[in-house]
Amino acid sequence: MTFRLSGFRSFPELWKNNKKVCLGLCSGNSHLSLFLLDGYGIRNQQRWFSFTTVSPQNSKALNLLNGKTRYRGKEDERNNKQVSSDSHLFAAGAAKKRSQMNPQSKDHISPPVRNTVQLPTKPLNSEEWDKLKEDFKGKANFENWISSQITHGHSSIDVAKSLLAWVAAKNNGIVSYDLLVKYLYLCVFHKQTSEIIDVYEIMKARYRRLEPGGYTLLIQGLIHSDRWREALLLLEDIKKVMIPSKKNYNDCIQGALFHQDVNTAWTLYQELLGHDLIPMLATLKAFFDFGKNIKDDQYTKKLLDILLYLRNNQLYPGESFAHSIKTWFESIPGEQWKGQFTTVQKSGQCLGCGKTLESIYLSPEEYELLKENVMSNVIDGGDQYKKTTPEELKRFQNFVKYCPPFDIVIDGLNVAKMFPKARESQVLLDVVSQLARQNLRLLVLGRKHMLRQCSRWKKDEMEKVQKQASCFFADNISEDDPFLLYATLHSGNHCKFITKDLMRDHKACLPDAKTQRLFFKWQQGHQLAIINRFLGSKITFQHILSYDTVVQTTGDSWHIPYDEDLVERSSYEVPNKWLCLHRKM
Repeated sequence: MTFRLSGFRSFPELWKNNKKVCLGLCSGNSHLSLFLLDGYGIRNQQRWFSFTTVSPQNSKALNLLNGKTRYRGKEDERNNKQVSSDSHLFAAGAAKKRSQMNPQSKDHISPPVRNTVQLPTKPLNSEEWDKLKEDFKGKANFENWISSQITHGHSSIDVAKSLLAWVAAKNNGIVSYDLLVKYLYLCVFHKQTSEIIDVYEIMKARYRRLEPGGYTLLIQGLIHSDRWREALLLLEDIKKVMIPSKKNYNDCIQGALFHQDVNTAWTLYQELLGHDLIPMLATLKAFFDFGKNIKDDQYTKKLLDILLYLRNNQLYPGESFAHSIKTWFESIPGEQWKGQFTTVQKSGQCLGCGKTLESIYLSPEEYELLKENVMSNVIDGGDQYKKTTPEELKRFQNFVKYCPPFDIVIDGLNVAKMFPKARESQVLLDVVSQLARQNLRLLVLGRKHMLRQCSRWKKDEMEKVQKQASCFFADNISEDDPFLLYATLHSGNHCKFITKDLMRDHKACLPDAKTQRLFFKWQQGHQLAIINRFLGSKITFQHILSYDTVVQTTGDSWHIPYDEDLVERSSYEVPNKWLCLHRKM
């Protein structure tokens, strides 16, 4: 008998009338074959699954970004050029610019496998599905393959329904769990609430527990329906076996706010923080969107606490979130807030209101705390990140002890290799000579092999380096970074250092988030970056950031750094754009 589902609302009847419907979890068949979502749909890859909806990349925006950051010039300059001098090492998009100005050879990319059949654009009957399967030449299971393609392409609900009807008809009413979950994903994607509820009823009747991905999809699908509170029950089910994800909390919070249950939303938010989960920025944005035009001192305090949370965790809102913050401030009844999107001068002065932002430099107490932690966790306790001996480290510490404080510490090997077409000893000599002319006390850290004459290392050039700077040459197996950190911190808060290494491994050695944030703040204010090198030994350095890039307030003003939509910012970079808010007097 051929069974045709004219609509998925008939599926509960199929369940009631045919007890053989197993949805992939009948006794004796408990194996789950589920699929991960990527930015476009579901990967055809078997593993324990979790569904997360991610918006496809904006190819037009990426093309625009690529076009804006191209550099053309003479060949030697193109090879030596790093990033434009109007930005700093940690500026948002700097890593992207460096990668474009110093392109690497691309790995060979295999051409995509061509589909062996044409995906249907309308519902098919049983005979048409049979013919499509007959034409399929792939090695994969046809039902799994075609369902993945339908989900990947976000096909219409009706096409997916006809597939399920065909599968049920030819398998005595049995529809596997993964096919049902893929259908559920499509229903959520297309916001088909009634279909979502039907799938929910089937799953609720058949299973005592679902896996995390099934819960995530059902919660996401239910929150905008009149049965949204059942999403909270699903959240409770998750808690019985694991901590819900921040995505689960985000959906439940957004559902509560959508249905005007603000107390439940704040309770869930506090619960999320209690699990040490970092909330999604969409969650925080939802609270600001809900708060527009509300005169409620308690609600206002909670939103200001969110801004302080962004500050303390060095989080940056996206452009849309920044607009929501601006709109909320300007909508507070009885208060005269004015917001504008602006930039900050190199001096730290806001171009919007004229105020000077907080300094990037650590207070004496912060500096001592950071120094103590770096010494104990990176220098003495960071064996997993350094290759040296206790004896050599002791020799270096004694060396530093009897030297006056340095102004700049240079990672000699790192600096020397910054310009591949130039001789390494000449590059290092150019950097040292230029800095020495400014009467700066310099320390060059290197390796012993740098003193041996060869085509890349000229002995006379290295002798000139040693005349202009203090030098310490470690064993060739040693790592320079711990020495560089020790010498810089030991010399005092004024001392800068030069390396293109971003120290992420060493930052990870530090014991807690607070100390890691202090390290990054110190690093931003002390790491010099070389932009380019011209003939005649002229070296150009990027400016060092003088102000701290975190949310900050003076009470009658707020300054909030935010991510622009078209800028790709690496995790160690900070935004260039600011939302300036000040209260009118």
